[in-house]
Amino acid sequence: MKSWHYLFVYIIPALALFGLIQGGLWVILAPALVFILIPLAELVLPAPEDNPSADEVARRLKDPFFDVVLYLAIPVQVGMILFLMHQVSVGALAGLEIGGAIFSIGLTGAGFGINTGHELGHRAEKHHQVAAKFLLGTTLYAHFFIEHNRGHHSRVATPDDPATSRKGEWVQTFWLRSMVGGFQSAWELEASRLKRKGKSPWSWNNEMLRLQIVQGTAVGVAIWAFGPVAAAVWVGTGIVAGLILETINYIEHYGLQREKNTRGRWMKVEPHHSWNSNCVLGRLLTFELTRHSDHHAHPKRAYPSLRHFDDTPQLPTGYPGLMVLSMIPPLFFAVMDPRLPKTQPETETQRAA
Repeated sequence: MKSWHYLFVYIIPALALFGLIQGGLWVILAPALVFILIPLAELVLPAPEDNPSADEVARRLKDPFFDVVLYLAIPVQVGMILFLMHQVSVGALAGLEIGGAIFSIGLTGAGFGINTGHELGHRAEKHHQVAAKFLLGTTLYAHFFIEHNRGHHSRVATPDDPATSRKGEWVQTFWLRSMVGGFQSAWELEASRLKRKGKSPWSWNNEMLRLQIVQGTAVGVAIWAFGPVAAAVWVGTGIVAGLILETINYIEHYGLQREKNTRGRWMKVEPHHSWNSNCVLGRLLTFELTRHSDHHAHPKRAYPSLRHFDDTPQLPTGYPGLMVLSMIPPLFFAVMDPRLPKTQPETETQRAA
């Protein structure tokens, strides 16, 4: 993968923009690419398992264009939201066109708001983290910054993690459990942090509270600038982006479990606690997020250096195809359950059954 290859993902906002301008059925052009054409293409395209050499990784980490590709997401994401609200406010979109536009811009938000924010949020430098929270805020999902980094990564593949799906769990049920549980967890993590410092959670010291106030203020500004309907459409794109994120969460750890050691503590997170996919288009669309096994075992590794591991559970295709498949749970289970590792500990649900 060369740095410029990751510009492929920008075809999504380009198609979404074209749809907003043209109206009609064109508003679903971007979702049609992601959920129809790309899954079909990934059935026949190769999924290379090769890893970059140490020298190549060092070169990539010094190449500034890998970061430029990420930071381009900021003006693109903001511009798409503003243009969407403008089109709605002037009556350029109406009826079913608005529904299609919400889907398209929600898809853009999932990729450029949440996923790019996710990548930047794992970096230690302050400016990366500020950019991450800003991007997540454009989808009204800023609490993800707290819950994902301090909650999900420590509790992944355990019953304590709301973002880890269980074997046999329907994605529609998982959406509710993960979205509500993730928001609640983010608040509890911040409240616990402040309690240890002797500070009240109901203060400006609470980052969770600050993020919600900023997001609420942004919605208020949108109502003032574009009207309540346009602002509601923006909120709708955030809901779509959140659902896409949670569907990806559902796929990434479906049915996988960590074991406890002799002291009753969860074992260290290893690559085999996450599903991996090497499908090229999926990797390009998500800044290598589909190489999720390495990401969870080494969360500080930047996306150009993520690797394939032979002993990790492998997805049958990329995220786009499996997201479509997950909408039909019995079919998803028929494909995924036989691929689960055979030596996992039983969950309480499985024992009860």
